[in-house]
Amino acid sequence: MPISRAAKHPPATRLAALARRLLEASTLCAIATVSPGGRAHINTAYFAWGPEFEIVWWSAPQAQHSRNVRANASVAIAVFRSTQTWGGLDRGIQLFGRARELRGRASLDAERLYAARFKSYEGGDDAYRFYRLRTARMKLFDERMLGGATFVTVAVGPAGRVRWEKTESYVGED
Repeated sequence: MPISRAAKHPPATRLAALARRLLEASTLCAIATVSPGGRAHINTAYFAWGPEFEIVWWSAPQAQHSRNVRANASVAIAVFRSTQTWGGLDRGIQLFGRARELRGRASLDAERLYAARFKSYEGGDDAYRFYRLRTARMKLFDERMLGGATFVTVAVGPAGRVRWEKTESYVGED
C-alpha cells in the first residue's frame, strides 16, 4: 500500500484543537517504554494532560514501565476510544517524547492535573509516584476531520505550540 504525502494541511491552531479533543476522548492510555536490554514494554494507565500536551500518570515505581523510564526516558503513548468499531470513522493520537518520575513541585502540579480530571482521586498513597511525558511530537488521526487513513505529524514546541511536519495518507493501489 503506497503512502501519499501531502503538503496541504490544516492551520496549527486547528491541529492543536484537534489534539486536545483527541486527548479528551479517553481517560486511558497505552504507555510504551524500552527496557535497559532494548525490549519493548507496554502498560495501560489512566492519564491527565496539560496545556503543553504533557501527559501525566500515577504509577508504582517498582512497575516495569517505571523502571524502564528511569533507565531510558524515551516513551510513546497512544490514546484512543476503545469503543470504536472497525469500518467507522476512527480517531486517536500518538505522543512521543521523554518521560520521568516527578518530585517536589512538579509532582504537585501533576497531581493537580490528575485530580482535576479524576474527581474521585484522593491521593495520599506513598507507594505511587507521578510521571510526566514531555511531548516533542504527536501523530494525529481523525478520519472525519483529516480524511480516511490519514495521519498528521506535528512537532510540539515551547508553550505547547504545534508545528505541522507531515501528512501521510495510506492509499490503496490502483
